[in-house]
Amino acid sequence: METLTNTENINLKLRGMSCAGCANTIESAILAVPGVVECNVNFGIEQATVKYNPRDTRITDIQEAVESAGYSAYLLQSQEMMIGEDDREKEIRKAESQDLIRKIIVGGIISIILIIGSLPMMTGLKLPFIPQWLHNPWLQLILTAPIQFWCGYRFYIGGWKAFKRHAATMDTLIALGTSAAFFYSLFATVFPDFFLNQGLMPEVYYETAAVVITLILLGQWFEHRAKGQTSEAIRQLIGLQPKDATVIRDGEEIAIPIKEVQINDIILVRPGEKIPVDGEIISGNSTIDEGMVTGESLPVTKQPGDEVIGATINKTGSFKFKATRVGKDTVLAQIVKLVQDAQGSKAPIQRLADQVTGWFVPVVMAIAIATFVLWFTIMGNISLALITTVGVLIIACPCALGLATPTSVMVGTGKGAENGILIKDAESLELAHKIQTIVLDKTGTITEGKPTVTNYATISGITNAMELKLLRLVATVETNSEHPIGSAIVRYAQSQKIELGEATDFIAIAGSGVQGVVSDRLVQIGTQRWMSELGILTQNLQEYKDMWEGEGKSVVFIAVDAELEGIIAIADSIKPTSAAAVKALRNLDLEVVMLTGDNQKTADAIARQVGIVKVAAEVRPDRKAAKVKALQRQGKIVAMVGDGINDAPALAQADVGIAIGTGTDIAIAASDITLISGELQDIVTAIQLSKATIRNIRQNLFFAFIYNVLGIPIAAGILFPFFGWLLNPIIAGGAMAFSSVSVVNNALRLRNFQPKT
Repeated sequence: METLTNTENINLKLRGMSCAGCANTIESAILAVPGVVECNVNFGIEQATVKYNPRDTRITDIQEAVESAGYSAYLLQSQEMMIGEDDREKEIRKAESQDLIRKIIVGGIISIILIIGSLPMMTGLKLPFIPQWLHNPWLQLILTAPIQFWCGYRFYIGGWKAFKRHAATMDTLIALGTSAAFFYSLFATVFPDFFLNQGLMPEVYYETAAVVITLILLGQWFEHRAKGQTSEAIRQLIGLQPKDATVIRDGEEIAIPIKEVQINDIILVRPGEKIPVDGEIISGNSTIDEGMVTGESLPVTKQPGDEVIGATINKTGSFKFKATRVGKDTVLAQIVKLVQDAQGSKAPIQRLADQVTGWFVPVVMAIAIATFVLWFTIMGNISLALITTVGVLIIACPCALGLATPTSVMVGTGKGAENGILIKDAESLELAHKIQTIVLDKTGTITEGKPTVTNYATISGITNAMELKLLRLVATVETNSEHPIGSAIVRYAQSQKIELGEATDFIAIAGSGVQGVVSDRLVQIGTQRWMSELGILTQNLQEYKDMWEGEGKSVVFIAVDAELEGIIAIADSIKPTSAAAVKALRNLDLEVVMLTGDNQKTADAIARQVGIVKVAAEVRPDRKAAKVKALQRQGKIVAMVGDGINDAPALAQADVGIAIGTGTDIAIAASDITLISGELQDIVTAIQLSKATIRNIRQNLFFAFIYNVLGIPIAAGILFPFFGWLLNPIIAGGAMAFSSVSVVNNALRLRNFQPKT
């Protein structure tokens, strides 16, 4: 346990990967480093997320392991450096893109010339409009050599690195396939008599090598461009942050870079400006557009005492606020971190693709060798054997399998962030679509979480404002309580202009009530069950209790010196969207259960108003997790939705924990999904997004598998005995180049996801 509790997480940017096989190699190399607990390599974003124990290993050890595997890695810095890292990454990607474009242009021009010169051989026709000198194999050799060894240099380097570590990658297949076509043609050019003496034509396939390399580079450029778009959500989130802030220091307004803002700085925000960091308004009123962070479409009214979120937009009035969170601690920075972590994680559905890519390239090489031997043995035709072998090597594509899952996860989690839904990891995203039962905590989830006192009576009847001595005792004790009911009672007493005293010997009994001593009098406030346990009779106020609970209100009894003195009713208004959200959840064929510490009658009244049939009432905080576990024992996949500290164990116990983002940090930390806006409707959106993402992943995996299952046998010549047709290696190269592009583009369709209402 000590090893796990002392672990740290780092993100490494990787260089040199060409396919999913490379990702598996890097992952294995990192996991072999002593002290590394967990590693996920994401081929889609070329990053590794590593959990390690700093006492057992260093970051440089991990980087050296990557380098020894034939790749390079640099450390992605903390959140303060995110914008700089993004700029550096953009420059690197730009340089890579420009290099690819140069080689594609050169390769494309030469390939067109080679294809024109090869048309007579390819078609078997005399084409007088083609100059005879273009048929010259020596000229074709000179034209092809730059493409083979300059444009195709990266494939040789990648293949050689793989060979040195006794492995094989996509680079290996391309290098072998194009080299077979090039060097066979070179031999036929230099030693034509060897073929003529055997009654064979010394055919050359320079155009095959050239066009295949050019097409694969073109496909990599499209893939490079498309993969860049999958991280668009991260770049947009980073771009939300303003660069400057107007800080008031020594009575003067000073514009400073946002990185220099400190906690407790007083910041001025004018209409139309972005709020630079998180904080609390100290003067002024305004409406703020928080949609870019919370997904909420309507502006929110703010006044002194209200919290503001960095990167949101001030719409109307000016105000001053005190900075409470800066740098990596702001809501925006935490959102970016969560999205980055989620995009770097692996979904369980990816395991099959990882297993396949682990042995994919060696199997393809074995099939290619068998293809050559078989056709040469049966037909005695080296050209036929060569064409089919090159076709098998070229058409095989592990990249499509490697990209199928991570690209969809990246786009899906990014789309979730756009809608105010933060998904902790890919496993949570995948599991969400399997949910069968939704358990909703009442307070702060179904209701607003801000209860108010609606009724108050003493043993002698309904009181008036002049007879509130008892209320003073109660509110004084409740000032020590963190429970929402206690806060409501204190606010009610303050509204009655009651001056509160001091309580001693305060005790809070979870799920029961509180007690304390005020002016030498023992004051106890709590549930009827607790009063019964204390031996205090409550029947004199039973009529009020039954009436108020029938109206959906929570009721607490008041005892002073072990004698019943009064009763208070508290109501927590239901969120306007709760009923519609519950209906939408039930329309998804989900079982909805309400969980609350309220008594059964009050719980039933609330449940009826929002359309919930199953209710678990009078559940103490320490028993919430047990209720979730009981549902799981029935074989159900359970999601728990809550917002409070006492919900954290249940959130952790659930298969999918969903935290209301307006709740506590502890609840959010224990959850798998966080709803920033706090609206239950976002649960429906999260489930719909999960279904859309998993559907997209399955489409990608189907395309990737079916492409290889059909493509490799066709390239091997399985149709030749029946139709006399062979797959041209040029077509195979084009298909291979665009297979991964099609997978990435299919994943990008998720950017069009819109929640169904």
